[in-house]
Amino acid sequence: MSTSTSSSGSKQRATLRYTAMRLGVFAGCFLVVWGLTYFRLLPSGLGDSNFVWVVLLALILSAPLSWVLLRKQREAMSEQIVGTVDRAKTRLTANQAQEDA
Repeated sequence: MSTSTSSSGSKQRATLRYTAMRLGVFAGCFLVVWGLTYFRLLPSGLGDSNFVWVVLLALILSAPLSWVLLRKQREAMSEQIVGTVDRAKTRLTANQAQEDA
């Protein structure tokens, strides 16, 4: 029982790790874009829209970076999701077999 608990805990950490790393990549991109707009190396938004401009640019930059840099973590999270779905299907099949009997 401890092996299944430790493996499911490890897999849950894979999701948390990927999410935290994805947020970290976004935060890094946000800081870089903010710095570049602050020093006028990138154009700033019009009026009060500068924050929205910086967030959108950070999102656009962080998506492909996350896709490339976080491949291993994304695959681990995918394995976790596949395992969860497979276990749910197995339980559903077992419950349907008990109802038929």
